[in-house]
Formats: sequence, C-alpha cells, structure tokens
Amino acid sequence: MQITLIAIGKTDSSELSKLIAIYEKRLKHYIKFQFLIIPDIKNSKNLSEAVQKEKEGELILSHIQTADVLITLDEKGKQFTSIDFSQFLQKKMNSGIKNLVLVIGGPYGFSDAIYKRSNEKISLSKMTFSHQMVRLFLIEQLYRGFTILRNEPYHHQ
Repeated sequence: MQITLIAIGKTDSSELSKLIAIYEKRLKHYIKFQFLIIPDIKNSKNLSEAVQKEKEGELILSHIQTADVLITLDEKGKQFTSIDFSQFLQKKMNSGIKNLVLVIGGPYGFSDAIYKRSNEKISLSKMTFSHQMVRLFLIEQLYRGFTILRNEPYHHQ
C-alpha cells in the first residue's frame, strides 16, 4: 500500500517544513509515502468561499484515481487514539488498498464533490489547528502508527 497526503498551499514556516521532512523521511522506512502539495488558488481573495472550495476540489480530484481510497481530514470525522489509528492503518493495509489518500483541505474546508468522493472522514481533534500544523501532526501520527504496529519503543502507553 502507498499513502498519499494531499494538502493545499505550501508551508510558510521553515521550522514546520523541517519537522515535516524529518517525519516524512522516518515514515518512508515503513511504507511508500508521497506528500503532494497543491498550489494555492491564484487570486483567491477575489473568490467567494464556495468558488474557492470548488476550485480546490477540482485540483484535488485531478490527483485521485478511481481505485484510491480517499479520506478527508474533517472536524466532524471519526477520532482515534494513536493505537486505534495504528489498527485503522493495519486494516487498510490488510484490505488490499493500493493507495490510501489523506486530504487536508483549504481554509474553508472541502467542496461537495470532495465529500461525495470521500470514503471516510477522520478528525485529529475537536480543536481547530492551522492547516500547516495539521500536516505535521498527521505525518507524525502516521509514523507513530507504524512504530506501534512494529512494537517499536517510540510510543509509550
């Protein structure tokens, strides 16, 4: 299985970028991983929220294949403990999925088209985080999940 993480817009903080790169490198020891950053929509300040979500949705969908399993990060999604998330990943791997795609939306969330295509919604927290911080948190949780599955000492219970 491959995991693809799709996010809208580049990370502005060099510190966050460095941390993301560290966990991305660690994660690649466990699974094939791709981090795809879709550029911000040009002139988005002149667009309504609905139009911006629609345009972002079109860009996201252009990177999704028919067989991909699409999971959106959404505040109304299912929440996991780290151990539960590792078991979630194991079930996905056992099911024969070729590409598990996790998507972090733009500042206004997702278009209806993305929600219709989405197979599941997950949430990292009931709190709201910046889209840039979510990237780091998610990649770290993916790494943590694989260390849990391998009984490695990274996670402490």
